[in-house]
Amino acid sequence: MRLEPIANPSLARTILPPAIAIAMTVVVASLLAMLAGANPFSVLGLILKGAFGSKFAALETLNRATPLIFTGLSVAVAFRARLWNIGAEAQLYAGALITVVLGTGALPWGAGALLPVLALGAMLAGALALLVPALLKVRFGVDEVVTTLLFNFIFLLFISMLLEGPLKDPMGMGWPKSERLIAEARLPRMMEGLRLHWGFGLAIIAAAVVWVIQRRTTLGYEMRAVGLNRDAARFAGIAVNGVLIKTALLSGGLAALAGFSEVAGLKGNLTLDLSPGFGYTGIIVAMLALLNPLAVVAAALFVAGIFVGADSMSRAIGVPTYLADIMLATALLLMVLAILLTRFRVVRE
Repeated sequence: MRLEPIANPSLARTILPPAIAIAMTVVVASLLAMLAGANPFSVLGLILKGAFGSKFAALETLNRATPLIFTGLSVAVAFRARLWNIGAEAQLYAGALITVVLGTGALPWGAGALLPVLALGAMLAGALALLVPALLKVRFGVDEVVTTLLFNFIFLLFISMLLEGPLKDPMGMGWPKSERLIAEARLPRMMEGLRLHWGFGLAIIAAAVVWVIQRRTTLGYEMRAVGLNRDAARFAGIAVNGVLIKTALLSGGLAALAGFSEVAGLKGNLTLDLSPGFGYTGIIVAMLALLNPLAVVAAALFVAGIFVGADSMSRAIGVPTYLADIMLATALLLMVLAILLTRFRVVRE
């Protein structure tokens, strides 16, 4: 048996394998629910109800989806150019760190001026966090999977040091957390009395902007060309290393906006558990979306719905919330296989 490339996959070939992957994920989740002693239809129904069954639940799902959209876009942009950014977690914390440094009184401006500065500062920090691995890749050929992954742990330890030292809130009763942002540095709520903030609106705008960049600009064309065939792109006159650096700056900046939105929109301060793994989950979101920036929004809502719904389901019938983690891991593995089958056919020799 061997894999044979498909030159022009049909629409059915493009859509059917991912759809089957999602269906198989539901089947696996149902079997696991049965092993836990629960009715699989009840489990899936409670997950759906917990994620979208009420106004409060739906808005909480949108809240959870906000950082996933940013990290999903970050991964999608990088992977499109075959820059394997596994460090969105570090870039998220870089954005959160700058948001706290500038938003706790260092710049006593009004919200109209301060919020854009915080967002741009966060993007710059995230871009720089990915620039170092990108430079190591293009200059010395260092594998960016290793460097970006290690940066996650290095940056978390750095944040921990800061929260136990210069950034520690003196009024925090000894807890390792930063001071709270001033009121002008907080993103306003989209709906009064609820937690949904304008970070979600910013995420939707970011997805649209990334789509325009990828589909309507020279940079987007160069990123796709480099991702499809780096040698051919170089032969055609594209500055491959320059494209990879630009891709890294954009990808890191998008991931950092997740940190900005979580601190300025939701938490109000920086803690070591700010992210429960949004950077890593962004890889799942990007793969489920097939690296399409508009589909990232839908994939983020799907993943966020599973997490929020699983919490509600667990409280209702006692099935462990780890079911959500297994569902997402299964979805990722099956989606990778589905992507392979959309581009190749299995031929028996």
